[in-house]
Amino acid sequence: MQTRQLNGKTALITGSTSGIGLGIAQALAAEGANIVFNGFGEAAQIAELQKQTASQFGVKTAYFGADMTQRQQIEQMMKDAIAQFGSVDILFNNAGIQHVANIEAFPVERWDAVIAINLTSAFHTTRLALPVMQKNNWGRIINIASAHGLVASAGKSAYVASKHGIVGLTKVTALENAQTGITCNAICPGWVLTPLVQKQVDARAAANGISIDQAKRELLLEKQPSGEFVTPEQLGALAVFLCSDAAAQVRGVAWNMDGGWVAQ
Repeated sequence: MQTRQLNGKTALITGSTSGIGLGIAQALAAEGANIVFNGFGEAAQIAELQKQTASQFGVKTAYFGADMTQRQQIEQMMKDAIAQFGSVDILFNNAGIQHVANIEAFPVERWDAVIAINLTSAFHTTRLALPVMQKNNWGRIINIASAHGLVASAGKSAYVASKHGIVGLTKVTALENAQTGITCNAICPGWVLTPLVQKQVDARAAANGISIDQAKRELLLEKQPSGEFVTPEQLGALAVFLCSDAAAQVRGVAWNMDGGWVAQ
């Protein structure tokens, strides 16, 4: 059997019980990485997810339900993960939320929540993962930004600000560790058919009296020239590459996978 390239590594992925984060977790597990899950869900469902992942890929798994708006919970999650596995070799900051409103009508508490989860949590996990990575002289930090980390859309001030911030944090982290075995990069997806996006599709279909398929098509073609969703599996394959030795000199990149969105 061919040796899997991430055997013996441990990956912690925030927001990984569904959607993009789950796709990333499965892709890294397929390469032999132990997986630390984080996110929301029923306890029984999460236990089954851990069991299935461990059985399918022959890796160890753990779950920590840290609320990514709470610094103390993030600190405890990182401490417990490092205690259980010895290190967090791969940190994948994926947790994120969205709220849409014009600036003058944007609820202040929603702004605070978006910035806390999308940006500040990544600062906390990164600062806590780096000391062990630096000791081992190896690490991969990957941040899920967005096409909205590179361009803007009206009504999404907090999300766009947080994702531009993630791109900046990515670059600084990469530069501060440029002469080590630690890399930091961002992935900037376009539309991915996550449960969050499916809600937008459903709302559009209901509001306009059109089919779900037509609503998907209209949503995509407003921004994404390919007319196709990016898939979690495609993002997972990119994540595996960024964790590989081949990507050792990919540092501080904001890599868009967006069906041509920002090429326009």
